[in-house]
Amino acid sequence: MKTRFLGTLEVSEIGMGCMGFSHGYGKVPEESYAVEAIRRAYAFGCTLFDTAEGYGKEMFYPGHNEELVGKALAPLRKEAVLATKFHMSQEEKQNGKTLYEGIRGHLEKSMKRLGTDYVDLYYLHRVNEQIPVEEVSEVMGRLIREGMIRGWGLSQVSVDTLRKAHVVTPVSAVQNLYSMVERDCEKEIFPYCIQNNIGVVPFSPVASGLLSGKVTAETTFEGDDVRKFVPQLSRENLAANQPILDVLAAFAGRKGATPAQISLAWMLKKYPNVVPIPGSKNRERILENLGASEVELTEEEFAELEAALDACTVYGHRGHVESEQKTFSNHWMKH
Repeated sequence: MKTRFLGTLEVSEIGMGCMGFSHGYGKVPEESYAVEAIRRAYAFGCTLFDTAEGYGKEMFYPGHNEELVGKALAPLRKEAVLATKFHMSQEEKQNGKTLYEGIRGHLEKSMKRLGTDYVDLYYLHRVNEQIPVEEVSEVMGRLIREGMIRGWGLSQVSVDTLRKAHVVTPVSAVQNLYSMVERDCEKEIFPYCIQNNIGVVPFSPVASGLLSGKVTAETTFEGDDVRKFVPQLSRENLAANQPILDVLAAFAGRKGATPAQISLAWMLKKYPNVVPIPGSKNRERILENLGASEVELTEEEFAELEAALDACTVYGHRGHVESEQKTFSNHWMKH
């Protein structure tokens, strides 16, 4: 697989979101299945694996996903790029610890679960409005100098927040919501990131399955499946967004690809600094998504696809700016 850069970190042009092996998509698979799926992704060419301290097996087991990913990648640690995320609450800062001590405490626990002595890419999962992002950025710079992390990032942020953080310690990557039906990042995030050598790592790049064409009005989401809360997947919006799926299906037929692969190939063609991390708990779907790296759109095909998408109206918009105060709920914070 071709590679791209997140700051100075070289990664496969498509990464893997690992959350679904622990929660967020209903019943989770057996550990052996998940471990094998992660290793098969690596064998396919994927080197970027994304997890978080908050991705737990049910609400009582935070850190489960980090343990799982660490186990799967233990034989491949030097070749893999590990990305994980943390939350920082105001209460933690008030209990006598400095911000550095608090963040380092989160990092040390993550490293223990991951079975590693460094993390390649460490994200602030959501900005806490009570803790200046500049202070977090300063701590990240210290952790980089100490060799505990190689780079750092932010998730679901505006360009103003990103700019404040980047001037203190250069940001490697921004993990924001971005797909054919969530394109706000095109206005300011992508231009700023390209100009400043920052990678953009879209989560839900296939819009929680919408762009695969496999989700229908009859699809049911059980248990902790976060897709119950995705606006585009409501019965009404599924019907309203059908023209977008028709466009994808037509291009997929022409290219001998799947709609999901076309949606990923589209963003890879559009931006040189984008590294999507589609997530799934299904081994075949994981390999299908990674296979988008083998689908190349010509300039003419890309222009035609862009024009077709621009002619469609998107129903069910979420946006990419969220803070811990605004979104600390059981469903959205799992992304």
